[in-house]
Parts: sequence; structure tokens; C-alpha cells
Amino acid sequence: MAVPGRAVKKWALRACGSALALALIFHFLPREAILEGFRRLTPGVFFGVLAAFLACHVAAAFKWWMLMGRALPFGQALRAHFAGLAANLALPGAAGGDAVRAGLAHVRLRDGPRVAAAAVGDRLIDMVGLACLSLLGLVFLSGRGNAVLAWSLAAVVIGGAVVALFVFPAVARGLWARFPGLPAKGLALRLAEAFGTLGRQPGLLLFALVLSAAIQAVLIWLSIRLAAPVGVHIPAAAWFFGWPIAKIIATLPLSLGGLGVRESSLAALLVPFGASAPEVVASGLAWQAILYLAGVLGALILLVSGGRLQARQSTSTETLP
Repeated sequence: MAVPGRAVKKWALRACGSALALALIFHFLPREAILEGFRRLTPGVFFGVLAAFLACHVAAAFKWWMLMGRALPFGQALRAHFAGLAANLALPGAAGGDAVRAGLAHVRLRDGPRVAAAAVGDRLIDMVGLACLSLLGLVFLSGRGNAVLAWSLAAVVIGGAVVALFVFPAVARGLWARFPGLPAKGLALRLAEAFGTLGRQPGLLLFALVLSAAIQAVLIWLSIRLAAPVGVHIPAAAWFFGWPIAKIIATLPLSLGGLGVRESSLAALLVPFGASAPEVVASGLAWQAILYLAGVLGALILLVSGGRLQARQSTSTETLP
């Protein structure tokens, strides 16, 4: 019973983080200007962006499925992915949705290390893609903006990906070979093997990175389309610089799915390029509404499909780490 209690406490703290961020936004920015930005947004633009957003997540599910080695039918991978979107309605940050998606895939595969490696690899590849897009935006801005922040984030996420895919497997094998009495030896070695398998497939990793960057670039373009009628008119390069950084910041365990943190971060990053903070916040909250609607759709998909994935017949007793 203690684990659910801790989970509720963490959820409550992050809900307070979102509430505080929103309270600060509406305290320091003119509320009427934010509401006016909402009024300028037409249903046609909003639902068009929603449809394209869902299509991007079908592509994201395909990328994750490829990283798992197509070990389960794509339809089931798609259901698990959209179930992860639904989990983001209630669980804090992208990690909550990733955990639900991986858990549902594990019900089918009974191969915890493979599922975990694909989940972590998928998230790291997305972070590397975001860092690359932010640096690309910085290049087109001719050095304007917070170059130190962009380069620092790029170094952190790319370094993390290299460590997970290429350093961890060798370290884990060497550590448990030297100290065979350490706990979780089987799990660590299987996880190291799963990461090592990904690392030995440079073609697959490059494909996943290119696809990830393409998906994120489309999402940035959709954010620009959503913000234009609200009144945000700044160079696209500024969006490519600021949007990925705001998304990375939003994954920190400070809020519910980045609510409040994403909008304030994005406003702070785009204002130096001529954007109006209230209008950026209005478009950001509209984007948040799209995230929640996609999550509701994911919950409906999971509910209609029976609520879980059918387990493959197996004698394995592995558990998802």
C-alpha cells in the first residue's frame, strides 16, 4: 500500500507545480490578452492540427515498433502507444506514458529487457532529435538566442544516448563478471544485451533518429500553424530553437505533463525574438488541449479494444524492470 501512497504524493506535488506555474502566468501576464488569443483561434485550425497531431503519433508508434524489432503486431503496438497518451492525462510527464506503453507491450512479449531497451532508446532518440532541431534553429538565427542553453542540452541528451547504447552494455558485463554476487545479474545482462543489440544496428538507429526529427519538425510546424491565428508571428527558426528546449524542460518532474511549465518556458524563449508572451501562452494552452484530447482518444481506443493486449503463450517468468 505504500507504493500507491508515494505515487499519489508525487502526482499531487506535480499537480501543485502545474497549479503554481499557471497561477504565476495569469498573475504576471494580462489575462484578457490570453483570452483574446483563444478567441482568435478557429475550430478549423484547431481540429486540423489535432488530426495531423494524431497522424504524427501513428508514425511515432511505428518508430517504437521498429526499435522493438517488430516483435508484436503493429496494431497492438499502436494501441499501446495511444494508451501511453491516455496515461499522460493522469501521470506526470512523458515517462508515465512511456511506462504504460512498455507495460502493455510486455504483457504480449514477456521480454522485459527488450521492451525496456526499446522504450529508453526511443526516448533518448527523441531527445537527440529535439536537440538537433534546436541547434538547427540556432544556426538559422545566426547565433542569436541562448546558445549556451542549446549546446548544453544537446551535449546532455546526446551524451546520455551514447552512454546508454554504447557504454552501459560493456560496463554492465564487466561489472557483473568481476562481481558475480551483485543482485539482478540476469536482468542487468539481458538489458545490456538489448541495448547492445540496438547499438549494433546503426542503420536502424539512424532511421529512427531521422524519423524522430521529421516527426518533431512536423509538430513544430503544427505549433506555428496553431499560433499564427492567435497572433504569434516570428521567424520559424525561433520556433525550431525554442520549441524543443521547452519540450525537454516540460519532461522534468515538475508538473503534470508539462502543464504550465511548457507554456512559460516557451514564452520566455520566444519573447526575445519578437513574440508576445500572452499570445505564446494562449497558443501553448491550446496545444495542451490537443494533448489532452489525444489522450482521451487513446483511452477510448484502449477501452474499445478490451483494455489490454493479449499475452503471448510463454513459459518465461521475466518481469519488466
